[in-house]
Amino acid sequence: MPNDIGALVRSELFKRKMKQKELAEMLGISNAYLSDIINGRKDGPKAQEHVNHIKKILCI
Repeated sequence: MPNDIGALVRSELFKRKMKQKELAEMLGISNAYLSDIINGRKDGPKAQEHVNHIKKILCI
């Protein structure tokens, strides 16, 4: 996930007073894996599916 999207996700989580762990649970993935996606360490096809799902959940 590009840094700008990662920053958007973190910002949106802060606005909603939502923890990253809660988002991970909604996605059905581990908090560590979500962190890797947000920080750009995972960017394969499966990670991109999760990115699209994150965008839908957070409306970004």
